[in-house]
Amino acid sequence: MNACVNDDACIGCGLCTNIAPAVFELNDVGKAYALDTAEENRSAVQEAIDACPTAAISWTD
Repeated sequence: MNACVNDDACIGCGLCTNIAPAVFELNDVGKAYALDTAEENRSAVQEAIDACPTAAISWTD
């Protein structure tokens, strides 16, 4: 599984990048995106999902 960030819902708060910096980065317009390292950082990704204020992060197959 990988993490997916809904670009429309993301407000670029950076919380996910603070929680899981090995998985999430902000792009040039300040929106988060997920790297392909989600599976090996599963607990941190789940913490970011739970903490996201706009519920923009989810798991995908």
